[in-house]
Amino acid sequence: MSLKKFFLLSAILVGLWSCKTATSISEVSRAEVKEMVSNPETTLVDVRINEQFSEKTSPGAVNIPLAKIEENLDFFRNQKQVIIFCNSGKQAAQAVEILKENGIKNVYDAKTLKNVTAIQQERNKSKVNPEFRK
Repeated sequence: MSLKKFFLLSAILVGLWSCKTATSISEVSRAEVKEMVSNPETTLVDVRINEQFSEKTSPGAVNIPLAKIEENLDFFRNQKQVIIFCNSGKQAAQAVEILKENGIKNVYDAKTLKNVTAIQQERNKSKVNPEFRK
């Protein structure tokens, strides 16, 4: 194998490894997210801008826009566990990364408002109708 091919292959492997490491830092299973969203001790944080939050959000959620995450590190440190969400999941992922980089480990990415709302609706249906669980 030529030296050029070796370096190319090494660069590709390092790139793949670093991408895998970067994306897995805040991943939790869907079941774990469902359990956390349903837990009354979990703080739900909508990281969308104030106008979007005012239009619609998840019941009980607080609004801390992505641009203000670093200004609110103490808030996050004082929570038992935090679920972060937004519209598409991109801002939520960025917020979780910022928080993890600042040593806050109790934050999880639920990706979207739609996901959080669906989990809450499912929980409410199962409370009202026990047959829904079967």
